[in-house]
Amino acid sequence: MADSQVPAIRPRVVIIGAGFAGINAARRLAHAPVEVTVVDRKNHHTFQPLLYQVALAVLSPGDIAQPIRSILRDNRNTEVLMDEVVSFDVPARHVFLKSGAELFYDYLILATGSTHSYFGKPEWATLAPGLKTIEDATEIRRRVLLAFELAERQTVETGSHPPLNFVIVGGGPTGVELAGAISDIARLYMTRDFRHIDTTTASVLILEGSPHLLGAYPEDLQRSALKQLNALNVQVRMNAHVTDIQPGCVMVGDERIESICTLWAAGVQASPLGKMIAEATGMPHCLDRRGCVQVDEHLNPPGHPEIFVCGDLSHVEQDGQQVPGVAQPAMQMGDYAADRINLLVTAPAAAARQKGFRYFDKGDMATIGRKAAVARIAWPFHAHWSGFFAWLTWLVVHIFFLIGFRNRWSVFRNWAYTYIRLRDGVRLIVGSQELPGWQTLVKESAQHPAPIVVDSAAPIAAPPA
Repeated sequence: MADSQVPAIRPRVVIIGAGFAGINAARRLAHAPVEVTVVDRKNHHTFQPLLYQVALAVLSPGDIAQPIRSILRDNRNTEVLMDEVVSFDVPARHVFLKSGAELFYDYLILATGSTHSYFGKPEWATLAPGLKTIEDATEIRRRVLLAFELAERQTVETGSHPPLNFVIVGGGPTGVELAGAISDIARLYMTRDFRHIDTTTASVLILEGSPHLLGAYPEDLQRSALKQLNALNVQVRMNAHVTDIQPGCVMVGDERIESICTLWAAGVQASPLGKMIAEATGMPHCLDRRGCVQVDEHLNPPGHPEIFVCGDLSHVEQDGQQVPGVAQPAMQMGDYAADRINLLVTAPAAAARQKGFRYFDKGDMATIGRKAAVARIAWPFHAHWSGFFAWLTWLVVHIFFLIGFRNRWSVFRNWAYTYIRLRDGVRLIVGSQELPGWQTLVKESAQHPAPIVVDSAAPIAAPPA
């Protein structure tokens, strides 16, 4: 065969992780002259900003997740592997997978996100689940709903039940969203479903270790969020450093706070692949304290222009501050990495002149409850919104960014059913009927029939006058 008839071997791009950064990069490379392999431990992409709605029974997992193969079905240059990375050989440009497979790459995009950080107390994970995956969401849903079911059963058996105290460790967006959603289902959606308990007596407490709720938000939105939480009967304690989590209780210093269900929203750390690639490149010093890989303006680890680290796994500095580890920066990083690879393949001279990555901040939003939210709008204009209008904007934005028409329609339909008719249709308990600390709380409740509340002398945050 003549040389002119020999098909060219196209560069191979391996994308590890199918979160926001990985999916965006793969879709952006759909028409690039490269071959793409996407590797993920799961077979689905999860829209993480709505995970808490799965955890609190508003949405089902299928509403916010879609198979990776379906998303990339029309990418003729893309293959998908459900597998897990176990090591790298950076000089040889090889990725080794748990199945035993070995992938060669010309360009590598790492976008495996982050996981929970329990600050050196991994034993807390079984007592206070965090919220990062569909599995986490269904486990939280199981525990929250089971608390009410066990209280109903206990009341039938003995005439009383332990106090329905829910404790959330961490006052960031996830903690605030979980707290507001628990309050909503207890006060609105389940009030007529039980015959022997009053779900409105449930109390929700946020323990925040810093002096500020929603610390990344402007002060006026912090105050508004606190006011809206108080209206939902959610208590917030600032400067409350959790020292221990035990079955049925949380310790703040020497103070014991009873908890029928404890949830974790206090910290995250980078995926273990950050440490793995840092060691493979011989630069363990390029990790920050959370395990994120410090990258240059082109999202490359020092000295490795063929490797791109995106999303929560990367540490990117902009205007003296680290780019936040949320969905919008991850999506933009995925787009940038794909565009740069395309330039490196098709127009190296243009790639040499390409500007570095710069995060285009469109704002932040956090929902607090039904008709309650805060929003910092940075584009196309600057504004701070609170209350119903911020909540409505949050709904529209999240429906818009969901992947797939079916997902958007399903979420809109379920939200309409839930918020208009005050009906919660996905209250399924799947798995064990065991709740950590339940028997301990039952015994203590029998000894102290009066409701046990948080120490009234403790500093409860209140909105400023």
